[in-house]
Amino acid sequence: MYQPLPIGIDDFETIFEKGYYYVDKTLMIKELLDKKGGVNLFTRPRRFGKTLALSMLKYYFEDTGDMERTQKNAGLFSGLAIIDAGEEYTKEMGQYPVIMLTLKSAKQGSYKMAFACLKQVIASEFARHEKALTGKFARPQDEEKYRKMCGRLGEDEDYFTSLAFLSECLYQAYGKKSIILIDEYDVPLENSYFAGFYDEMVQLIRSLLESALKTNPYLEFAVITGCLRVSKESIFTGLNNLEAVSILRNDYSAHFGFVQSEVDAMLTKYDMLDHRQMVQKWYDGYLFGNTEVYNPWSIINFVKVHGSDPDAFAAPYWANTSSNSIVKSLVEKIDDDKGQMQEQIEKLMNGGTIEKPVYEDVTYDSIYDTEDNLWNFLFFTGYLKKISAREEGRKTFLTMAIPNEEVAYIYERMIHTWFEKKQQAFDMSPLFTAMEEGDTEVIEEEITGFLAKTISYFDYGEVYYHGFLFGLLQMNGKYRVRSNRESGLGRPDIVLKTPRIRNGRAIVIELKAVKKFSDLEDGCKEAVRQIKEKKYCEELKGEGYENILAYGICFFQKECAAVLIVP
Repeated sequence: MYQPLPIGIDDFETIFEKGYYYVDKTLMIKELLDKKGGVNLFTRPRRFGKTLALSMLKYYFEDTGDMERTQKNAGLFSGLAIIDAGEEYTKEMGQYPVIMLTLKSAKQGSYKMAFACLKQVIASEFARHEKALTGKFARPQDEEKYRKMCGRLGEDEDYFTSLAFLSECLYQAYGKKSIILIDEYDVPLENSYFAGFYDEMVQLIRSLLESALKTNPYLEFAVITGCLRVSKESIFTGLNNLEAVSILRNDYSAHFGFVQSEVDAMLTKYDMLDHRQMVQKWYDGYLFGNTEVYNPWSIINFVKVHGSDPDAFAAPYWANTSSNSIVKSLVEKIDDDKGQMQEQIEKLMNGGTIEKPVYEDVTYDSIYDTEDNLWNFLFFTGYLKKISAREEGRKTFLTMAIPNEEVAYIYERMIHTWFEKKQQAFDMSPLFTAMEEGDTEVIEEEITGFLAKTISYFDYGEVYYHGFLFGLLQMNGKYRVRSNRESGLGRPDIVLKTPRIRNGRAIVIELKAVKKFSDLEDGCKEAVRQIKEKKYCEELKGEGYENILAYGICFFQKECAAVLIVP
């Protein structure tokens, strides 16, 4: 019987209470204690284990005020790597009051709703400490304010400084400074930018964090997680003890995501090591510092799905956990671009690289200010990976690529959606008129013009051209378009037929793709030969169509040539 896999489980205690499989990341505790950072900001892509890491820290460090409960928390770490790190680290277990807050719930459609949800989260964290604080307030007014905060009855401004106040109350009760853990601090910022109340949310988050993290005498240390470091908007104004650890840093690089040895151990345990190459292709490829890591969300989902269906194909599990709106924005910017953006996306989609300057403090309200900002946002949120880096003057330049098949799927899906919308504005009448009149010169010009407006990938293979032309030809109100239908002795690529046979028309198209421009003519000849030899027009004649045209069309990159056959 295999251990269950913790899909969507981000509470450290639940992992062990329910017997879930756990990839041991507890040495993050050792590194935190060794480095003695004051305020540690970890920026990683979504679904890379940030919430579970903070939960682990809470259970390790927290003095709950209840000895039995604190000892139970310590028992969760039995047999894990941090226990073997030595007494220097284990003596820190259960020694601090801990404040933990997640800002995910503030992802709402209005500032009012976002603030209300944040109040609820803060109230819940206050209430979590109620038993330990009862009877231990230094001043009656502190207890009165605390009770109001628990009941969401405090003044609005009280919530702006609530974490600082709670840490002071805990110090009064324990005589110890607090560890503050804040998860997904930038989720409300991203959401509020797209929802239209960014400035208000910046003010709220800035006040909340500043009061808790800047010159707070009751703070032991803090750990914050998010996707982006957004220092330009003064979220961390004057915070001299901020240690920002992005995916460019080597330290802490193996604590988020799974390294190869961890993936191999999981695949071995679940008898799936023969799928190693598949999961590498689909979910590997991220580079944190100099450490190559896998997307943990996708690996866990892959193993779970294949446990019940060994023949299942790899799937884009991470791709389906978000709107991926930033990739959509990138693709849609092509319409305002002079060709460079389209060329760069095509290069990435065909396995190539691009080089861009890197800025670690891109802000949500500046994502679309420059093309470089948009590429940076894609990099730090996991849609691109670092291949190499170089310095030029005061700038660092990254060579970047698409990490893996799963992320390539996201780009591909967005490109399809973008092009389908773009097609609606195409004037298809010249192409259909030319096909009906046998005008191959106009056919070539029209198709080449449409190709110039697309993002091409799959190495310009026949599959790509088939999908491209089939999609175009469906945009008509006259013909039924069929793809790869059985006909004669084989399958023509595309067949167009009018619904009425009497006085109607049918068009057969066979496609080829070549590797050199000089081979276009030979490709057309090969298509014509295939139409004739396999008698693609015979079935249409048998159906009663008398007006039949056939075309051999050959492609090289964004060029095409066409040859007419009249059966």
